[in-house]
Amino acid sequence: AEVHRRVFDAQGPALLFERVKGSPFPAVSNLYGTFERTEFLFHRTLDRVRRVIELKVDPTNFLRRPFRYWSSPFTALSALPRRQWFGLPVQYGETTIDQLPQIKSWPMDGGAFITLPQVCTLPPGSTQIMQSNLGMYRIQLSGNDYEAGREIGLHYQLHRGIGVHHTLYNASDEPFRASIFVGGPPAHAFAAIMPLPEGLSELTFAGMLAGRRFRYGWDRAFLLSADADFVITGTIRKGEKKMEGPFGDHLGYYSLAHEFPVMEVDKVYHRKDAIWHFTVVGRPPQEDSSFGYLIHQLVEPLTAQEFPGVQEINAVDAAGVHPLLLAIGSERYMPFRERKPEEILTQANHLLGKGQTSLAKFLVIAAAGDDPQLNTHDIPFFFRHVLERVDWRRDLHFQTKTTIDTLDYSGSGWNAGSKVVIACCGPKLRELRSELPPHLQLPNGFREPRFVQPGILAVEAPAFKGEESYDDCHRFARAVLPYDWTHIPLIVLTDDSGFLAADFQNFL
Repeated sequence: AEVHRRVFDAQGPALLFERVKGSPFPAVSNLYGTFERTEFLFHRTLDRVRRVIELKVDPTNFLRRPFRYWSSPFTALSALPRRQWFGLPVQYGETTIDQLPQIKSWPMDGGAFITLPQVCTLPPGSTQIMQSNLGMYRIQLSGNDYEAGREIGLHYQLHRGIGVHHTLYNASDEPFRASIFVGGPPAHAFAAIMPLPEGLSELTFAGMLAGRRFRYGWDRAFLLSADADFVITGTIRKGEKKMEGPFGDHLGYYSLAHEFPVMEVDKVYHRKDAIWHFTVVGRPPQEDSSFGYLIHQLVEPLTAQEFPGVQEINAVDAAGVHPLLLAIGSERYMPFRERKPEEILTQANHLLGKGQTSLAKFLVIAAAGDDPQLNTHDIPFFFRHVLERVDWRRDLHFQTKTTIDTLDYSGSGWNAGSKVVIACCGPKLRELRSELPPHLQLPNGFREPRFVQPGILAVEAPAFKGEESYDDCHRFARAVLPYDWTHIPLIVLTDDSGFLAADFQNFL
């Protein structure tokens, strides 16, 4: 894992570990280590998939530009999964859980994890491949209280398709069977994290992106990916949970140990010359940032269709994706009077009420038209634009006692807390500066004011100690209130202002 991290930081090549300690199987990582390499992996199919998405947005494009879209029907054909009746490559051999590469990414991880799993489930009573769900839900292979070789942990979060299936199985008498694919065509791993509408199988997208139909077969009642390097089959025990984690996660800290479902292992298949695919997550950017980069490219044409009025969104990778969502929306409700946030508030509620964007912690939305240069991918400029215009008395909107992302520990409980929307529209209200108010004196325990950029000030604060620290915040607010903060609309209290202000990535 540490070798992977160092090579990734150096923008190095993909890594093949030929002799993994304790396992007969080699392992590969950093396949998606750069945006350029990830695009190259799909260079034969990426444009074709984009064109299919464009036709979904506006089917009349096919009539207007037939030469651009002539190949789209053939691309769509590759979306149809293909059953293979005999001789599945993945059933070349069988192994056991303990023979798989036991990769522990961080010192305090609860055990070894599968970090690029493709977990496939079907609803009760169904063998219809188009009803399947394929998701990337981390799998704990060892450690904690799992019975070695027989039990593995299944961790999934809010708003995941497997949760829908799990609910259906809890209400039925059928066993909840699942198959975990590892490796195979890179398109299959990418499909497992693609945010598709509920009811649309990720296997269709996997076929289009791979350029050939997803091949599958059946082993008794278990679905197998013919082209995977490994397939683990098993049954998720209904009503049974065990402690899963901790795990050094993509937000840059450990997600703690919690009770999650347990899967009883049935078989572990592998293909000839199988290679174990893995990655290492941590504070962004990491290898999985390439997935987010490609997702943004592919779903951008769908934004206006899925969220009417919204022109652009960016789930910020440097912030861990879900914690920060930037958006630009249309403001057209009352064009006959002074502009203020109205339509963009409706759009904000839509974003927080649908799909993966509903997991956002901070949603910052600005109205289009106030600055033609505004875009969500120039993040320092976007913040500058918002802070020049925001009216904190009007533009700050909280959603309290709501569901929040599973990895968010800032709330009142697990999956419970608050979100905030900052919505701005209209002319500039202030000029941003990097000058402290004259004669500023910070209260005891607060020190080292540093500017992140004009208008954003970081101040080092006493360590947070729970509710008793609220008094520190009130004390700070009372002490600085008399000063003129016209040109500094955002103050961030932090444990290390020098680190936070060192670069914008640290701030995010």
